[in-house]
Amino acid sequence: MKTNFTIRTARQSDSVELRDLYKNTVLIINRRDYSQEEVEDWASCGNDLSKIEKMIETHYFIVAVDQQLQIVGFSSITSQGYLHSMFVHKDFQGKGIATTLLKEIERYAIEQGMERITSEVSLTARPFFERQGYTVEKEQKRQANKLSLTNFWMQKTLNA
Repeated sequence: MKTNFTIRTARQSDSVELRDLYKNTVLIINRRDYSQEEVEDWASCGNDLSKIEKMIETHYFIVAVDQQLQIVGFSSITSQGYLHSMFVHKDFQGKGIATTLLKEIERYAIEQGMERITSEVSLTARPFFERQGYTVEKEQKRQANKLSLTNFWMQKTLNA
């Protein structure tokens, strides 16, 4: 079942909702592939609202909003083509939201003249990104807050 949603640019007033979506998604969805201690450490990276507000200001940052105006997903990319974030609400997984967000990010990247997108992708998200044509360049350990978590440096060459 598809959920009806629209894509819009993120606003500063979205920051609390974005933080909560991020933390809840990491704590629930990423628990499939990471320990409880790891997801708690990773989720704590979202505690600082000023970091989210800065990303809204400096990245191309979009949100998916459902018919009740609830944010059900978000994604952001830097001007250098680094896909910084891609999260879908824990209760709205598997409804095409991530695919739609990624298509919009890729459309924007091509429009901006970017030739490729890079990202650091979790164990949980890797299969999704591979289905979208992204390839693993390397497996790595990255510092979350206190712990180092396994993720993948992935990339996709864009065809304008």
